[in-house]
Amino acid sequence: MDARAPHPDPVPGGDGKRAPNERCFASFREFYPFYLSEHADPRCRCMHFVGTTLVLVAIALALATKNAWWLAAAPIAGYGFAWLGHLAFEHNRPATFRHPVYSLLADWVMYARMLAGFFRR
Repeated sequence: MDARAPHPDPVPGGDGKRAPNERCFASFREFYPFYLSEHADPRCRCMHFVGTTLVLVAIALALATKNAWWLAAAPIAGYGFAWLGHLAFEHNRPATFRHPVYSLLADWVMYARMLAGFFRR
């Protein structure tokens, strides 16, 4: 099997095929282009950026105030903005539900790349 090709991951009881966005990935390097394709709309990426920034703000506030409740706000803000972006702009199901670890890592990579200006028009 080609190391770059997705692992076969048939749906139990199905016809042995998955939709393109339901596949498994052999590596993060393979997953990241798929992740970007799920975030093609700049408005969705903007919502992710706002949510991820709010995660950092919530963590900073938790540390500054020594109030752990801010840590509860972090995932609500992060996922809330991201999921709203998918609902409103991409009209797709967030990758978080299918690939939670790779998706979280990809969000931080995308965030860093946005800070570095990789997504400017």
